[in-house]
Amino acid sequence: MVDETSIFIGASRKPDDSYQRAEELLLRYGNRHGLVTGATGTGKTVSLQVLAEGFSNAGVPVFCADIKGDLSGISMMGEAKDFLVKRAEQVKLDPYQFQEFPVIFWDLFGEQGHPIRATISEMGPLLLSQLMNLTEAQEGVMNIAFRIADEEGLLLLDLKDLQALLANIAERADELSARYGNVTKPSVGAIQRTLLVLESQGAANFFGEPALRIADIMRTTRDGRGAISVLAADKLMMNPRLYATFLLWLMSELFEELPEVGDLDRPKLVFFFDEAHLLFEDAPKVLIDRVEQVVRLIRSKGVGVYFVTQNPLDIPEKVLAQLGNRVQHALRAYTPREQQAVRSAAETFRPNPDFDCATAITQLATGEALVSMLEDKGVPAMVQRTLIRPPSSRLGPITPEERRKIIAESPVAGQYDEAVDRESAFEMLQKKAKEAQDAEAQAQQQNSGGSRWTIPGFDDVLGTGNRRSSNRQTVAEAAIKSVVRSVGSSVGRAIVRGILGSLARGR
Repeated sequence: MVDETSIFIGASRKPDDSYQRAEELLLRYGNRHGLVTGATGTGKTVSLQVLAEGFSNAGVPVFCADIKGDLSGISMMGEAKDFLVKRAEQVKLDPYQFQEFPVIFWDLFGEQGHPIRATISEMGPLLLSQLMNLTEAQEGVMNIAFRIADEEGLLLLDLKDLQALLANIAERADELSARYGNVTKPSVGAIQRTLLVLESQGAANFFGEPALRIADIMRTTRDGRGAISVLAADKLMMNPRLYATFLLWLMSELFEELPEVGDLDRPKLVFFFDEAHLLFEDAPKVLIDRVEQVVRLIRSKGVGVYFVTQNPLDIPEKVLAQLGNRVQHALRAYTPREQQAVRSAAETFRPNPDFDCATAITQLATGEALVSMLEDKGVPAMVQRTLIRPPSSRLGPITPEERRKIIAESPVAGQYDEAVDRESAFEMLQKKAKEAQDAEAQAQQQNSGGSRWTIPGFDDVLGTGNRRSSNRQTVAEAAIKSVVRSVGSSVGRAIVRGILGSLARGR
């Protein structure tokens, strides 16, 4: 019915509702990105599942978020049910074969999949500021903190490293203000309080080592299928800002690490953003501009990005313009905003003279969608009213026992389970503080030697005691500054940060 250069999505219908033709996504345009939209309950998850199955069978690794747990069924063999068999007949899917797919489960909290971690340095100041919803002044302090860490060779791996660095910055506020601009203790304190909130929300599980290796979400199996990485996001959705920040970080890492490859016969990786509106909600313009830039440029790295959301208005116009492959499920049009969304969605399609697109969007049945994929030369096809094919894997979630078995047999089992806490900023700053304290104690001991005499109750009768004038450094202060200068000069390399502010690996 279709060849190995495409993914079968479903069958379009003529005006009399009879079969028209197979609708397919050409793999060579899989990196031109896409959009799956529709109201709740209209079939978006099934469309995502069908696309993920198709990419996997074509040897393309997939990364997707599982918001409700339903997508986990892609790891299990499908079952013949009457409505599935009927749909297969309607779209002329013959033979309709059931299949299980190679799945790796991930979870930022390490409960329903392998833990995913990233270091503070890799996350970078821009995304961290977005995650913490910092003010402009606080974001400035965060940028200064990363600058100091880069210059002084302080590894920022987990939250306690950043907390220790911020405490150090508060103590050196006057000195740093002279070098970098105004660094106020209230701003530092506000960031520290926000970090405590993040920690209580479980973000401490995400920041640390071992950090996720991009190669582990780009695996293929021995039979040539692409592994499907499924991120358990039901609990993560309780903190939508962390969810959005993580997905943006992952896309940034892909952009920074992968080489330029141009247009290939098929993508190297396909990335599905479910609940995509969370990526852009309340995001500052600078972040939206960076995301648009990454989406525009990452296709040359062989990566396809597919946004899944309820409303096409959730996606900024500049990003929406980059999405060539479209699947539009039903939208409701009761309110003025919903009516505007329907009109906007209809206007993005290449018109079909057989029906009115705006009217059709409100009349689509569950499992039916308006589909427009890129044709030869990358031109959008005329929009077609399409029945989406049934998936080959299970519809609905798997059981906890099935999930545990898949996790235990995973190709990355044991690699990420235990957190590693190596020497980083927290330990280095503690060590410096102790060395300075010991140096000061030794100096005081030398100054209070037996070569002079004192009277109990008086600091220094002869004027040779250990009191100091307020405008002179202690030995500890001098030692700290000396160590800082020596560490800074020993770094000996330029710190290269990526397009979203993360620390570029391997540079």
